[in-house]
Amino acid sequence: MAFAALSVLIFSGWFVVTRFTVTHQLRIWDVTALRFGVGAVLLAPILFKQRLPAAAWLEGLLYSVLWGAPFVLLVAMGLKLTTAAQASSIVPALMPVMAGLLSWHASKRRPAGSTIWSYGAILLGLVALVISRPMSSGAIDPLGYGALVLAAMTWAVYSVRFRTSRLSALQSAALICFWSALIFIPVYVGGNLSRLSQASSQEIVFQLVYQGVLMSGVALFAYNRAVAVLGAGAAAAMMALVPVLATLLAVPVLGEVPSLLGVAAITVIALGVMIAAWRPLPVAIIETAK
Repeated sequence: MAFAALSVLIFSGWFVVTRFTVTHQLRIWDVTALRFGVGAVLLAPILFKQRLPAAAWLEGLLYSVLWGAPFVLLVAMGLKLTTAAQASSIVPALMPVMAGLLSWHASKRRPAGSTIWSYGAILLGLVALVISRPMSSGAIDPLGYGALVLAAMTWAVYSVRFRTSRLSALQSAALICFWSALIFIPVYVGGNLSRLSQASSQEIVFQLVYQGVLMSGVALFAYNRAVAVLGAGAAAAMMALVPVLATLLAVPVLGEVPSLLGVAAITVIALGVMIAAWRPLPVAIIETAK
């Protein structure tokens, strides 16, 4: 629960920070390059001090597709075309529902009734929270919302797959950063996509720390540890608390004040999250957690 809470705090701030960034000096490409470029450098010792088998590198490549650069690009696109509150509502709140359905399909075991009801509460709160937010351009942008739904889907697939992975939390985070940087940075440099020269040194340093250190290192590790201990469903459900904190952070940073319907929706989502995540953990799972 502590690892899940840490990842929730960092992710919540990331939606607000990224929304602010992509609507000012920097672009989506800069955010992605800073996040995985710095992360790859910081976590490189984990990969090269250990002799990982070829299968682990291939598994890391798959994880980088599911929760690496493509995921960040999809969320950043959604943030640019919608709002921080909408994006932070759709992706983390929709992801646990998708993860639960995937686990149900894979195991052929029907979830408990309380879990199903909690997913329903999360969906209901999600719809209400999105409706409660004013549209940035006065109209719904299908591309922005489609990108956010696809991001939630890839995150859910990653959460389910990592639960049975033999990689540790740090190895997974390091491989995601390595493959994302290896594939994206050459495109970023060769395509002349950088706008770093137009940003202040303070902005660049802040983004280096938040995107590269906190998101690529601390948050990835904390989330992977939460998945290993709690399981994909419960850890994913915890991430549905992100809209709560992101909406609160958006008030002073972005000037987005939630309506009464938005507050009610946040309450419903929080209740759904607590029901989905609150369950006893088998001792064997805790002892063998990565």
